[in-house]
Amino acid sequence: MEANIQPIDRIAFELGPIQVYWYGVIIGIGALIGLWLAVRESERRGLHKDVFVDLVLFAVPIAIICARIYYVIFQWDYYSQNLSDIPKIWQGGLAIHGGLIGAILTGWVFARVKKLSFWQLVDIAAPSIILGQAIGRWGNFINQEAHGGPVSREFLENFFLPDFIINQMYIDGQYYHPTFLYESIWNIIGFLLLILLRRMNLRRGELFLSYVIWYSIGRFFIEGMRTDSLMLTETLRMAQVISIVLIIAAISTIIVRRVTGLANKRYLEK
Repeated sequence: MEANIQPIDRIAFELGPIQVYWYGVIIGIGALIGLWLAVRESERRGLHKDVFVDLVLFAVPIAIICARIYYVIFQWDYYSQNLSDIPKIWQGGLAIHGGLIGAILTGWVFARVKKLSFWQLVDIAAPSIILGQAIGRWGNFINQEAHGGPVSREFLENFFLPDFIINQMYIDGQYYHPTFLYESIWNIIGFLLLILLRRMNLRRGELFLSYVIWYSIGRFFIEGMRTDSLMLTETLRMAQVISIVLIIAAISTIIVRRVTGLANKRYLEK
């Protein structure tokens, strides 16, 4: 049976000599849906509808570049010998933490230039970011990457997963944990939680910091299951270290902003 399993074609369609990969299509869909949600919410919060369109024009390409640089740095043993592979992002290899660093720095600069509240911007963007991540993980599914350790087909069937997921987890003669799916589900739950928290009128900045905490908790545990982690040392997984740092930093920021009075404004205030 397994011998007849064929992976999903990574190429979505072709435009003449140009091949368009599912990886890029899925990431693009996630970005567009996230932008649509952010634009709608920004208008409710009294911002011009073009604010997030303008921001995304800068943030998305910078985030992709930073995500790739981050990944390449931690895989330099390979890329130093294969420099021509560095631009080939359609093959995978975009580190989410690198992308977040690029996007957040871009947002900070954008807010200062436009004289807007950085915390208001990232609060509005938080649900869009985590939903985009949930969708983007399916690009890893197509590329058969970001998976966990070996399991049996029976193990996967016990989760009542559809055959197309189970079959795509059959890689080089072995089934693997669909950790991409675990993180996607975790992020979807996080998206719903953020929408709920948004209605509770948290202090400005705390919706985004709640996203950081939620995502980092899930990423810490799911990363421990993966077989392709970027390593800080032989035993420390970079994503787990970053997750712990982000959780501590986010909680500390919430406390400091409350104590110092920097978080007196509420999310729903215009």
